[in-house]
Amino acid sequence: QVQLVESGGGLVQAGGSLRLSCAGSGRTVSNYDMGWFRQAPGKEREFVAAITRSGGSTAYADSVKGRFTISRDNAKNTLFLQMNSLKPEDTALYCCAADALGTLNSGRYRNWGQGTQVTVSL
Repeated sequence: QVQLVESGGGLVQAGGSLRLSCAGSGRTVSNYDMGWFRQAPGKEREFVAAITRSGGSTAYADSVKGRFTISRDNAKNTLFLQMNSLKPEDTALYCCAADALGTLNSGRYRNWGQGTQVTVSL
């Protein structure tokens, strides 16, 4: 099992940028496909982005395509999410996940972090 810890969230104005990190420990994350998900208050968790274990393939939700970029540094056991042109509707708790049990956007992952809060103001 791999332990995941997110960081990099915060308060930013609309149009701004943030870079989230997800540090893995316990097992090397290079063994796993990984993803980012988010959950806003009163809403269900939704898929944001995912990346295969080698980093060779990525997938994005339509709502973030062209604004967010997922990447990974397997040597540093870390997953990233670069978020640009942020909008108030991006406000949510962002969680990383590792070891997909189904398709990468399904939300079915074996390991989850606790999340980092992103708040985008007008």
